[in-house]
Amino acid sequence: MEVAYKVDQEISIEQFTDLLNRSTLGERRPVEDAECMEGMITNSNLIISAWVGEQLVGISRCVTDFHYCCYLSDLAVDSDYQKYGIGKRLQIETQNQLGPKCTLILLAAPAANDYYAHVGFTNNTRCWVLNRNEKIKL
Repeated sequence: MEVAYKVDQEISIEQFTDLLNRSTLGERRPVEDAECMEGMITNSNLIISAWVGEQLVGISRCVTDFHYCCYLSDLAVDSDYQKYGIGKRLQIETQNQLGPKCTLILLAAPAANDYYAHVGFTNNTRCWVLNRNEKIKL
């Protein structure tokens, strides 16, 4: 199997949504909300994609300044293509696009939490989340 990795390749909302549904990430993303999915793809400023022929089989979708920090918002690999190193390669290719002082940051999916230590990430207990339906306390 030959996998091609591409930087900032155009990806349709349908391709993105389909990939999320073929991975475990579709369960935790608003795949039924086309406007949100379009915003997720359109407003990302670094996307590394993995392709087998014309089929999108993996994605690393990021928001970054390329110098200080990069938030890896989505790391998804089609379930049929997992365990072949595609996710690891997507992370390597993502890091290759970043400056030498840029920190790669992500929030792990519950099922993937143990994976990230295996590839070299450090767990950070200082992450804080404010969900959209919650408000800043006055």
